[in-house]
Amino acid sequence: MAVAVASVAAVAAVVLQLVAEGKIGLDASVDTYLPGLLRGDGIDGRNITVRQLLQHTSGLPDYTDAPALSDFRTIQHRYFEPRELLDGALAQKARFAPGARWEYSNTNYIVAGLLIQKVTGRPVGEEITKRVIDRIGLRHTYFPTPGDMTIHEAHPEGYNQGADGSLHDFSEMDPSMAWAAGAIVSTNSDLNSFFTALLGGRLLPAAQLAEMRTTVPAELLGPGIRYGLGLQSKPLSCGGLLWGHGGTIPGYRSRGGVTDDGRAASITVTTIPGDAGAQHMAEALDAALCH
Repeated sequence: MAVAVASVAAVAAVVLQLVAEGKIGLDASVDTYLPGLLRGDGIDGRNITVRQLLQHTSGLPDYTDAPALSDFRTIQHRYFEPRELLDGALAQKARFAPGARWEYSNTNYIVAGLLIQKVTGRPVGEEITKRVIDRIGLRHTYFPTPGDMTIHEAHPEGYNQGADGSLHDFSEMDPSMAWAAGAIVSTNSDLNSFFTALLGGRLLPAAQLAEMRTTVPAELLGPGIRYGLGLQSKPLSCGGLLWGHGGTIPGYRSRGGVTDDGRAASITVTTIPGDAGAQHMAEALDAALCH
């Protein structure tokens, strides 16, 4: 069993389902549903839309840059409330004015998780399970409950490399530090099934899937990469696009997705690679889909 992360795309899918149900407005402000939640230096939830959260164009700073998360080894077994994570972001200055540009921030999906909970009245993990995991029959995918620090099935151990080159085992950890931005545990085969179902229209009506696939440039992720609503598109060497999303949590990194003609591939590694390793992952994924 491999460990991978599909939280962002799953959370975006749930939000877009709620849009389709008329419970959330994609271009409504965050304050419409969570009044007063986002306030800080250059941060105002009255000026940030739900679309900008899902698209990473909100300008919200990344809570993972907060001092409390500077060394994952010190928080490996610590439980975080979502609001505690958000406070780490709100203590920072806004990165830019909402809509001004694209920049990935995990904070966007913490807020999206809180939005789901406010609108549905249910924990985000329960909504993801009901609306995504159970709906398409993902047998090896789950959202960890509070206090659950273990991977449920057979799995490889995952390691983070310290500045001194030493490896630290993160196979057992409290994933609450990632919450709606990255706590889901899955397998490569389930990830292939998820993205196939998502892009095949089994999770969203056509109108919301079209919104999800409407992209803006995200060159910070690599040449030609564009970002929609919780979904990336990447050009393939053989033509066409790979639609999917990567995920990283201490000890594990996954990359994968599907093509418009239905080819699917996912790769997970058990140490967090540097730039060269990330390039090898990208090349391997391209080769799997093109050759």
